[in-house]
Amino acid sequence: MNFIITETLKAIKELYNEEVAESVINLQETRKEFEGQVTIVVFPIVRFSKQSPEETAKAIGNYLVERVEVVSGFNVVKGFLNLSIADSYWLNLLNNDLLSADFGQIKPNGKKVMVEYSSPNTNKPLHLGHVRNNLLGYSVAELLGAAGYDVIKVNLVNDRGIHICKSMLAWQKWGNGETPESSGLKGDHLVGKYYVVFDKEYKKEIEALVAQGQTEDEAKKNAPLIKEAQQMLLAWEAGDEAVIALWKKMNGWVYDGFAVTYKKLGVDFDKYYYESNTYLLGKDTVEEGLAKGVFFKKEDGSVWIDLTAEGLDQKLVLRADGTSVYITQDLGTAQMKYDDFHMDESIYVVGNEQDYHFKVLFLILEKLGKSWAKGLHHLSYGMVDLPSGKMKSREGTVVDADDLIAEMIDTAREKTETLGKTNDFTEEEKTKLYSQIGLGALKYFLLKVEPKKRLLFDPSESIDFQGNTGPFIQYTHARIKSLLSKANYQLTADSSLYSVDLAPTELEMIMLLAKYPEELVNAAKAYSPAFMANYLYEVAKLFNKFYHETPPIVREENQLLKQHRLNICKLTADVLKNGTQLLGIQVPERM
Repeated sequence: MNFIITETLKAIKELYNEEVAESVINLQETRKEFEGQVTIVVFPIVRFSKQSPEETAKAIGNYLVERVEVVSGFNVVKGFLNLSIADSYWLNLLNNDLLSADFGQIKPNGKKVMVEYSSPNTNKPLHLGHVRNNLLGYSVAELLGAAGYDVIKVNLVNDRGIHICKSMLAWQKWGNGETPESSGLKGDHLVGKYYVVFDKEYKKEIEALVAQGQTEDEAKKNAPLIKEAQQMLLAWEAGDEAVIALWKKMNGWVYDGFAVTYKKLGVDFDKYYYESNTYLLGKDTVEEGLAKGVFFKKEDGSVWIDLTAEGLDQKLVLRADGTSVYITQDLGTAQMKYDDFHMDESIYVVGNEQDYHFKVLFLILEKLGKSWAKGLHHLSYGMVDLPSGKMKSREGTVVDADDLIAEMIDTAREKTETLGKTNDFTEEEKTKLYSQIGLGALKYFLLKVEPKKRLLFDPSESIDFQGNTGPFIQYTHARIKSLLSKANYQLTADSSLYSVDLAPTELEMIMLLAKYPEELVNAAKAYSPAFMANYLYEVAKLFNKFYHETPPIVREENQLLKQHRLNICKLTADVLKNGTQLLGIQVPERM
């Protein structure tokens, strides 16, 4: 609608002899209760016209109707000028722009962005929280890529520390040489099993020590198992060959297990960083900060930064014994990632329990004078809750990602077969469809909610072929593909298509579908797949209204009208498919 802005600026120049900036012209979509499609907010123009909002709106409305062929009429509601745009404009837009092969494709903007997500620990399998993280990170990366950015997807794996040693020690003591092959367990589940074993045995030792008269805090520190785990960590850091070999073996099992889950979820990474390679980083940054006076040393030799002026607190960045704390590593890793890729922006997809950590991290990097620190962003997200008793957890505390995926596919199978929608499908087709529906339901439900919000996820509720769900959008796409197939549809650019009469819902469809590139850019800028998810729901919902209000398209005898309506169907299917792909969701060709 740039032409409306251009012509309105001309109107202001001619009517009031004023040159004004484009930013003065505020366009909105006309509210449904009023006639028209485009509304100009007149209030900012009044200071140039020196007239009332109503008089100003009428004068500009008359000018536009007289001078701009496609402005067919107007009405004024207080300070709002509602413009009616002729069908010819919308038909030209549909046939020339929206149906072109490159509709929705945004040119590269020359900017590079890194999205870091997943970041699992290698002592247990991925769980429900990781699922939201992975889906969010992957979708944000896809949206940014589609919006013209050069995107690098990164996974920083937490593969070292006391928690890893707990699994290793328990396997050493009670594993009897068990492997993924001998047990039939995925590698990450096997290692997770021994993390749980460690916890159970550790608790027994604590109880025994408490019974002997120690306090609980003393028992936690003095339990033989935790001391052994700490010794193992020291041996690992000292490069002990046997410990390193065990660490590599068990981490290898975990990576194989993670790879299977990542494939099921449909997520991928361009680069892996490992904390075992990065945990010593940051000490150079600390020295740099001391030299610049950003950090200070206390009497015991520990290094700190004072952030009280910024409403935060004093933060330890290096212990008195010279060992790193978590933020030391993050400072060094941030520098390494920038040195590797020189990106303009870097997004950390991490739960909201780390909000304070990232405030501190980014502030320190700014104080150190890192030019790239302004491009750092923490994409904070809320926890995912499940209705009580809806899903069993393998460990009784967290919901395993693999179990969740399996349950989603089983629920999709049950619901689809109950509806009798797959009676003529082969077994292979059914398996693929149930996976698409189950995972589509899971992804859509988790992504349609703004990342910052905590959400309640009900697996059964998410698989519904009506309402704001993934399966409803998938079913709408399949319905359109079936319709196009029955009609032997071919895209036609006949000049006579520019002269059909638009029904109100057809006009609504064209206007909504035309918003796709704008919605894509908005979702990318906000790092919010929810923008795209809810837009796609509006498209699917409006298409179903259009489908029910329009006489059967396949039986339409007026070939021009039939082709026009099929073109709208084809465009809708393309938008639904392209948009859902950015959410990591596959849409079936038939359901």
